[in-house]
Amino acid sequence: MKINTHQDNITRKDAIKKMGKYAALTALGTFIILNPKQAQASSPPDPGGNPFD
Repeated sequence: MKINTHQDNITRKDAIKKMGKYAALTALGTFIILNPKQAQASSPPDPGGNPFD
């Protein structure tokens, strides 16, 4: 039985860089999805009037 001793180690600096890139992409995607102006523009028009009057 052979044990695999090969490890793909990265430095702390490299890990922080990768985490920063993912965080930036996540923030950008969230901003695009939740952008209020864009959400308001894509909402259906107001049908008009209060149906409970």
